[in-house]
Amino acid sequence: MSEKILFTKEHEWVVAKGNIVRIGISDYAQNELGDVVFVDLPAVGDRVEEGEGFAALESVKAVSDVYAPVSGEIIAVNEELEDSPELVNESPLDKGWIVEIEIDGGAQLGDLMNEEEYKAFLKEA
Repeated sequence: MSEKILFTKEHEWVVAKGNIVRIGISDYAQNELGDVVFVDLPAVGDRVEEGEGFAALESVKAVSDVYAPVSGEIIAVNEELEDSPELVNESPLDKGWIVEIEIDGGAQLGDLMNEEEYKAFLKEA
């Protein structure tokens, strides 16, 4: 992935292209979850607010929410996850992406961590 990847404290990753962001969960998060067996995806056109849960990942261990790192409208969902939820585990930073959101207004990415900051955050946790 050549674009700059950013991370949240809730272990989502974000890649921005203009005012469109692609979101998934980090390798750390998928490892903590265990084998993902079901992904509850939102609908295209749904509006989300920063910090709000918008999807759920069901694993053999638990059900975990995925939180929106930005506010905006969901413009795409990874429908492959409906038949292949294991992509979240196998390729969390690529084929296991969850949604794309068109951001409301200006940039909302200021609170996110770059890869080095995220690695330091994981060491502190």
